[in-house]
Amino acid sequence: MLIQDKLLTEAEAESIQSQALAENTPFVTKLVQSHKLTALQVAETAAMSFGFPLFDLNSINFDYLPQKAIDLKLVQSGRVMALQTRGNTLFVALSDPTNLHALDTVQFQAGMTLSPVVVEDDKLGRWIDKIVEAGDTSMKSLNVDEDIDLDIQSDEEASADATAQSAEIDDAPVVKYLQKMLLDAINAGASDLHFEPYEKFYRIRFRIDGVLREIARPPLAIKDKLASRIKVISGLDIAEKRVPQDGRMKLVLSKTRAIDFRVSTLPTLQGEKIVMRILDPSSATLGIEALGYEPDQKEALLAAVQRPYGMVLVTGPTGSGKTVSLYTCLNILNEPGINISTAEDPAEINLPGVNQVNVNDKAGLTFAAALKSFLRQDPDVIMVGEIRDLETADIAIKAAQTGHMVLSTLHTNDAPGTLTRLMNMGVAPFNIASSVILITAQRLARRLCKNCKHPVDIPKEALLRAGFSEEELDGSWTLYGPKEGGCEACSGRGYKGRVGIYQVMPITEEMSRIIMKNGTAHDIADQARREGVRDLRQSGLLKVKQGLTSLEEVEACTNE
Repeated sequence: MLIQDKLLTEAEAESIQSQALAENTPFVTKLVQSHKLTALQVAETAAMSFGFPLFDLNSINFDYLPQKAIDLKLVQSGRVMALQTRGNTLFVALSDPTNLHALDTVQFQAGMTLSPVVVEDDKLGRWIDKIVEAGDTSMKSLNVDEDIDLDIQSDEEASADATAQSAEIDDAPVVKYLQKMLLDAINAGASDLHFEPYEKFYRIRFRIDGVLREIARPPLAIKDKLASRIKVISGLDIAEKRVPQDGRMKLVLSKTRAIDFRVSTLPTLQGEKIVMRILDPSSATLGIEALGYEPDQKEALLAAVQRPYGMVLVTGPTGSGKTVSLYTCLNILNEPGINISTAEDPAEINLPGVNQVNVNDKAGLTFAAALKSFLRQDPDVIMVGEIRDLETADIAIKAAQTGHMVLSTLHTNDAPGTLTRLMNMGVAPFNIASSVILITAQRLARRLCKNCKHPVDIPKEALLRAGFSEEELDGSWTLYGPKEGGCEACSGRGYKGRVGIYQVMPITEEMSRIIMKNGTAHDIADQARREGVRDLRQSGLLKVKQGLTSLEEVEACTNE
């Protein structure tokens, strides 16, 4: 990685590596001693390459270190020191993240989950000397019996070393690195992981709260091994690198929790770019209260999906939470007395009790074909992943008209635009008016961090331009914004998590008349406004008044 970043030449690296091996000194230590690079330069490169936090050892107090967490011999030989324990997690400092043997031994010995941080090698050396010196002082006061205990402990350490060595043989570094990235993504609340090869570097990015963030830049040489590993566990053809492929994999975290990943590969100029979408089944069981619907919106949606027949449409751009909203509705309807079938491309969340079908265009199993089959399967509720063409729309509408509840999604900007989109597809207006009972449009806005959000002062004119009315600006509520630099809880972002912004539009008799007369989206929107339906901007401003998100965030994700 240092060579790739042009911080070292290949000849310099090989020379330092040879000297390190001859003197039985760690490479990083020898590199710093050679004065080719500073300890900070090496630590910054290591932290970026492996996605570990960079930590300054000058900021800790020696008295508070958990010195007994790691054996003194291992502290010296592995150049690793314990920083802090939190619950069952042990934070350890090291200057060389490739030292997997030391990390495995520490984990075996401590019996805790490790969270490594990268530190500067020269500072680490001084701290290790200090720890060893303190340990030697305390050893002098030990009696004979305690010396025997120390010998037993060193035998255990030898056993731990053997176990760690065998584990290292079984688990290649690439496997461990991928596992670390997946766990980091889950812990950070990411929705997607991007593995991206370029000509001069390789980077890994996470999409957290809708925003892509660079997490690590591993060595470029790792790209093919990482791609092959991901393709193997996703059931893809590792020999095929010329065409895109789609697959799935599952990461079992515990007996009660497993996370699915939807994997997509794309051949680019410099290699295969891989995007992994995290599909957490627990998101479907959050309950409708957790999604951010206002009480009146929740009531309208529940009333619609619990009707015996009709069509409910959820609209919005990619990544706006449509799938979670649909599955939340399915979860409410999922009872022993109801037969539910879904056709998706692909099925993202596994829901027990629901018959889920993956469409396969190559094999002839299209959305339309799946829908025709469902109608012969005695269904009560049908969910279609997306209405893309007239044939699918026609069958879905006929199903809604013949005694079935149909749920589906469309890619439109707002609820009124959905009806004109169906007309443009070629669906007859009277069919739309007699089948569609409710449309929701949605966006996801970043939620302000509860720990560090603070009141902000925005001119009244700007608030009026954003869509607030004079009556609303009565001083009874506080406008909040993100703190510059954030806090520890939100990892310095000022935002943590996301909240849904919704437009829930029931189709009333008056709207049906407008549809029958070939009314435009503007006509329907005007009627919705007269009936008290909040558009996306108004719903977003309500979240601003509640202190859940910022005005900038609402303006960014909604049109006025």
